[in-house]
Amino acid sequence: MTVAAVILSATADGAVADADGMPRVRRLADTAWAGGAIPVIVVAPDPDGDVAEALAGSEATLVTPADPVLGPAGQIARGIRAATEAVGGTDAALVWPARLCWADAETLTSLIEAHGREPGAIRRPAWRDDAGWPALVPVRALPSLDEVAADRMPDEVLADLTAAGFAAVLHDLGDPGTVIDAGTPRSELPPYEGPAEPVSDHHHEWGASVSGPAPDRPR
Repeated sequence: MTVAAVILSATADGAVADADGMPRVRRLADTAWAGGAIPVIVVAPDPDGDVAEALAGSEATLVTPADPVLGPAGQIARGIRAATEAVGGTDAALVWPARLCWADAETLTSLIEAHGREPGAIRRPAWRDDAGWPALVPVRALPSLDEVAADRMPDEVLADLTAAGFAAVLHDLGDPGTVIDAGTPRSELPPYEGPAEPVSDHHHEWGASVSGPAPDRPR
C-alpha cells in the first residue's frame, strides 16, 4: 500500500509564504514525508523558481498545475496522476491545500493506517466536529473526479465524490492544524491533543511534530 501526498497551492506567493520560519510548502512537504506519505507531490505555479528553491533538498516533486479552467478538481486530479506516475502502485493520495500548513505528521500517519485497514473510503481528519485537511482520496476516484464541475471548491469536490458513491469517514484526531489555517500563527493554535489511541495495533509516539528538515529516507 502506497499513499502519496498532493500539496496544492494556487499561487507561488502562497506556496512560499512564511510558516513559522519555513516556506509553507517546505513545511508541508517535510510533514508529509515524516507522516509516511510517498511520493510527495507539490502542484503550484513557479514562474520565478522560488517554489523549487524552497523545496530543494526535500523529498517533494514539484509539478506544473493543470489548466486553471479545470478548477480545483482538475488540480487535485493533476496531483494524483503525477503521484501514480512517480510511484507505481500508489493507491491513494492525501490531498492537502497549502493554506492548512499546521497539521501534525501523526495525523497523516493515522489516516494512512486507517486506509490500510479498510481501503476505498475518502478519509478526513476532524477537530471539534469540523472536517479538516488533508483528505485521503483513493486513486480509483479519479474518473469521478474528472466529472466534477470546475466551479466546485475543495470541500464541494469531496462532497461530489461522496455523492458519486465513495464512502466518507471522519477521524477525530485532535489536531487543530487540520482545520485552522495559516491565518492563525502556529504559536496561537489550541493544544494538539492527538488521537485517543492509535488507529491500528502499531503504536506511534503521538504528538511528534516537524520543525526541521525531513528525516532520512527509510532503507
